[in-house]
This record gives sequence, structure tokens and C-alpha cells, in this order.
Amino acid sequence: MASLRGGFHALSWANQLLYRRRPSWKCASCKIAPPATVRSLRQYATTSTSEGTPKSKPYYVTTPIFYVNAAPHIGHLYTMVLADVLKRWRTLIGDHDAQLLTGTDEHGMKIQQAAKAAGIDTQAFCDKNCQTFKDLADAAEMDYNHFIRTTDPAHKEAVQYFWDMLQHRGYIYTSKHEGWYSVSDETFYPQSQVHLSLDPATGRKRMVSIETGKEVEWSSETNYHFRLSAFKDRLLELYENDFITPSIYKDVVVNSVSSGLSDLSISRPVERLSWGIPVPNDSSQTIYVWLDALVNYLTKARYPFPPGEGSRYGWPADVHVVGKDIIRFHCVYWPAFLMALDLPLPLNVLVHGHWTMNKEKMSKSTGNVVNPFFAIDRFGVDVMRFHMAFRGGIGSDSDYDNSYIIRDYKKHLQQGIGNIAHRTIGCAKGRLRKYIINATTGKKHAQASDLAYEETLKKLAPIVADKMEKLDPRAAIMEIVRVVSETNKYFHNAEPWKNPAEHQRVLFNTAESMRIVGILLQPFMPNKAKEILDLFQVHPSKRGFSSAGYASDPDYGEDIQKKILFPPLIVEE
Repeated sequence: MASLRGGFHALSWANQLLYRRRPSWKCASCKIAPPATVRSLRQYATTSTSEGTPKSKPYYVTTPIFYVNAAPHIGHLYTMVLADVLKRWRTLIGDHDAQLLTGTDEHGMKIQQAAKAAGIDTQAFCDKNCQTFKDLADAAEMDYNHFIRTTDPAHKEAVQYFWDMLQHRGYIYTSKHEGWYSVSDETFYPQSQVHLSLDPATGRKRMVSIETGKEVEWSSETNYHFRLSAFKDRLLELYENDFITPSIYKDVVVNSVSSGLSDLSISRPVERLSWGIPVPNDSSQTIYVWLDALVNYLTKARYPFPPGEGSRYGWPADVHVVGKDIIRFHCVYWPAFLMALDLPLPLNVLVHGHWTMNKEKMSKSTGNVVNPFFAIDRFGVDVMRFHMAFRGGIGSDSDYDNSYIIRDYKKHLQQGIGNIAHRTIGCAKGRLRKYIINATTGKKHAQASDLAYEETLKKLAPIVADKMEKLDPRAAIMEIVRVVSETNKYFHNAEPWKNPAEHQRVLFNTAESMRIVGILLQPFMPNKAKEILDLFQVHPSKRGFSSAGYASDPDYGEDIQKKILFPPLIVEE
């Protein structure tokens, strides 16, 4: 079988262009806009090439595009932070062309209903709520390269082109569809995935999705279907590779696909859903919101593109970061759509758990939600980024509580990093630069405890790199925190304050811990990491991963003064 991650090998780009000339079929681009608008897709490129010299594929990270029917919550912030950490890590290790895409999903019945309930124009509703998500991305200090909206004209064009290609290849057909539809989830569920439930707020019995708990309604309509059932074997083959991380979610998907796939309804009658992208050549139908939304990852990479050209602008994505509630869309529907067009598949889907409160799922209806803007204002962006990366669940859910943030701040940041930095500089009494020179030139003898601790520092950067390569930022930052704890113990046991001149090696080692930790924390806490490195006078050119090795930088530590890196939090506990 041809590689699942290959390019357009069943239909050449030249043949696609030929099909565009047939009077019985025209591509979406030709139908809805002149060639100049096709070229407008190029506005999404953020990677350039020198004349005649193609560049290698940039590392490409995505968040899901966030639904604008309601305000963002702490889960959105977590997804943003995870994706941003992965992108910043790639930059740290030298991939300066790494790309990060985020944005908003602005079509579908939920948007249509929410705008109507708010009594405002639907586009104006999207514009307003989209800005809130942009504000959150900026507040979280996401280093994103593009913010995409599904109401962008170029995206609409890409989606209609994608539809036409699916239809031309025979993967779309019309049929009557009956089933349970969830407006909240924007998807149909079979009878086996719904059950009767009692609404605790109203006492009313209702049918809900077993998976999400969202209410469903019976729907019978004629619409377009995608031949999802044709991709069962290819999908199962895909899952044999490291496509889904962590494996706990892989097992769920494999079990679901192995039990069989039904063809997927991919449109809705316009009288039910008018707010969306029209089906090409059929104004009576609107394209299914999830088919529309998933194509955004391609739009950023200048889709439609000739074979191989997408890689110049990032495609295939190296990692999609998604919450566990949308795993089916990204790990079943999305790869099947791409397989149908022989497009390269994303390399990884990183799935994370949810944030709960009092061990219960956050819900606006029950009032147990966390406003991410309030959290950032209260604790600071770096503290929130640290806490979410450190405590956030990749393979499981995590419980949110302000007391946990305060506890971790005091233990790991204030009494950990802050304490080590302050005491090291204080003990050195302005001579830290001299101690660094003496230690690196071998003028001071090392004790057995020094050598043992140095081994810990030598292993830190490679271990963190291994965790990040495995798409496990939480394990990476936990390793950094563990070494900070070990450093505090090492410093306490050595008691260098009693005779700094006799403990120059100890002070050098603890200074090294701060330098290395500062470098490795840059993807997680960009501002505080910079503050640490600035404090120890680490030159900007020596803050990359290649400088994170033990004793790899002999030139820092000149004229440094004590500073409180992590002052007491002024918050109500």
C-alpha cells in the first residue's frame, strides 16, 4: 500500500487542472472567484524562500479553532499554552521557522442560534467574540504566526475547492439521513451513542449524547454524505504508528473504528442552517461545520497546492493540539478526508484532558467555570503558564483550584528558583564571576557531592529534550522542577554561606542550575525565564538549547546583584 503520508499520488496536479476545464465540473476557485483570488490564499504564508532555493518544511503546530458561540474558558487557555510551548520549544532548539496557527470557528447552528438570542447580526456576533479569543491569545503571550477565521474569504474558497475534489473522486453522495443530532456538538450520533437522561436543573427527561452529555434531537433530512466507511482499514493502519498521543486515547479511537464506521453526513439543509459555506452548485445545502473547520489547517498552508508545495508552508502539520472531546473529528474524520484526496496526513495529534472544578466538569449552566482573563490578571501570565503546563492533564483531567496555584508558586517558584538565585548571589558577595572562572578552569577541587550533583545537571537538558520530543510538556517541566528541588537540597547540605571561598564549586553549580533552568523554562515562562537569564548576565546569544549543557558558557555572572524573582503573591487565599 502507498504511504499513508504521501502526497497527491492518485491524481496528479496537472490532471486536476485539466478537470477544471471540463464544462460539467469546475473547481470551487474557478466558480466563486477569478484567479487573482486563488492567489489571495498566499497571504497566509509566513515562510519565504530565496530565489530558486526551496526551503525545508517548517515545523507546524496548530490549536483547534475555537468556537465563538460563548466566551473562552480556562480550557481554551490550556490548549493555547500547550501549543505555544511546543512552538517555542522548536524555536529554542534552533527551528526558527516554526509555525503556530490558532483561530476561530465561526460557522454552524450554535453560532446562528447564539447570534439570534443575542439579537445582533451573525457576522457582527462573530467579529465581537473572535476578538475575545484574540485577546486571550495575546494575554497568554502566544507566539502565533497566524490567526485564522472560518469566515475569511480565502478559507471559504479553500473549503469549496476541497468539497469539489471529494465530490469529483466519488466520495460524496446524496441520501436521506435520520438520526440524533446535537446542536451543541454539531454532530449526529447513532442510537447506540445516546440515552435518556434527567436534566437536574429542570427535572425534564431528554435524550443526550453518552459521550458529551449534550442534548440531541431527532432529525430526518436529505443531505450529502461522505464515504467514511471506505477508510476503516487505512485508518486502523494509521493508528499503528505514533499518530495519537498519549496512547490512552489511541486505544479509544482504535476500538471505535474497529467496531465499524458509518458514512458521515456532511451537509445540512439551508432552511435549518444558513450560517455556513454553501455547497458548490447546490444553494439548498450548507457544508457541515466540521468539514469546514478542519480545512483551516490546510488554508494556512496555501491550499490548494501542487504536490510537494504544501511542505514549503508547513503541511503536513507536525502536531495538532486538541482536547479529548474533539478527538473523533481530528483522528477519524480529518485523516479520512485527507486520505480521500491523497493529501499528506498530519504527523501527530496531541490530545489533552479537561480542567475540572471540584472534580466535576466545568459548565456555564452550573456556574463552575474559570474566566482565564481573571486568572491571568490575578496571578500573572507566567505563573498561569507554569501552573497549566505543570498541573494540566495530558492523559487525564486536572482539577482547578486557586489554592493549588498559590501552593505551587510558593513551593516551586518562590522557595525553589527564587530562593536558589537569591542565596547563590548573596553568598558569592559580588564574586560569582570569579568563582565561575575558577570552577571552569579546574582551580577548585570538587567533592563527591559536587560531582554527583553535576551529573544531575548534565542529564537535565537531554531528558527535557526527550520529553518534548515525545510531546509531553508536562513531563518536561516536572523534570525541571525536580532538579530545582535537588538543587535546593544540594545547596542546603553544602552550607556554602559558612565559607564561600571554600565552596566556590557549590556556588558555581547552583549558578549553573539557574542558567540551565532559565534556558529550559523559556518555552514555558518566557518573561520569568528572561528575567532569570538577565539576572545572571547570560548573553542573549547563549540562551538557545545548545547552551543548556553543564559548563557550556563560561562568560556569565559579571556584576550581578540580588533581586527578588518571585515576590509574595498579593491575592486572597
